[in-house]
Amino acid sequence: MTDWKVEAEKLARQGKSWRKIAEHLDQPKSTVSDHLRKVFSQDVVDHKHSSDVYSVRKVDRQEDNSRILFISDMHIPYHHVDTIAFLKHLKAKYNPTRVICLGDELDKHALSYHDSDPDLPSAGDELKKSLPVIQELFEIFPTMDIIESNHGSLVWRKAKTFGIPKHYIKSYNDVLGVDSGWKWSFDLTINLPNGQKCYVHHGKTSNVIQLSQQMGMCAVQGHFHESFKIDYWGNPTGLYWGMQCGCLIDDDTMAFNYNNVNIKRPIIGTGLVIDSMPILEPMILNSEGRWVGAKSA
Repeated sequence: MTDWKVEAEKLARQGKSWRKIAEHLDQPKSTVSDHLRKVFSQDVVDHKHSSDVYSVRKVDRQEDNSRILFISDMHIPYHHVDTIAFLKHLKAKYNPTRVICLGDELDKHALSYHDSDPDLPSAGDELKKSLPVIQELFEIFPTMDIIESNHGSLVWRKAKTFGIPKHYIKSYNDVLGVDSGWKWSFDLTINLPNGQKCYVHHGKTSNVIQLSQQMGMCAVQGHFHESFKIDYWGNPTGLYWGMQCGCLIDDDTMAFNYNNVNIKRPIIGTGLVIDSMPILEPMILNSEGRWVGAKSA
């Protein structure tokens, strides 16, 4: 076997896209793809929302799910001003072995299918404001799973609406300037240390315990900003739970003016699963709306 084939297989097992592997090895993409398709015929992933097109599942990667930090609905650049400090604090407190963003990492207000506020930044300016925050987040969590979401996937949704093929669109990683340590998935099913499974989705239903029961396993989701709870249910096979993780938004920004008609308010915080059990960590705010722990973090 030629050297480039060995290196290509090694990079594929690390989760690198075939396009990037071909570029790295200075080989024709079709040649690299043909070889990897033969080697990994059962493990090909078609990235529906990525110009990378194909990669290989990390079949050799063993995830450590003993301490999982979930990050829910930041809606950058309309995130809470203390979001980064809060997440740094949680990292120091829990030393998570895995980090999963539950989606809506970016707001993309100007691209919304709903009415956009003309006094807010354009789509381009919004992205410019978001990138420094994303880079800071990437420095804290260089490895992270991100769940596809209604706001996060707006570019792909708009492209599909207007008939633009996915091959014309940059990947999430390219747009945000992050490497393959950040990986996007529609959903995840996690193996917990106690032998149970946990289903992770951006937000299938407002009733997270119903989602858990329908999936027949524990469940975690975001999307519903005003919901911050852990519910339990049981059957003859065991005890199960569903966790709703709130959000990390700035509720005072004009991007969330639609919340003004709601009685329930967004709950700022996030969740973790430590040794197979769910934990909620609210961001306690003072009278000025700032996190009370920001100064000491």
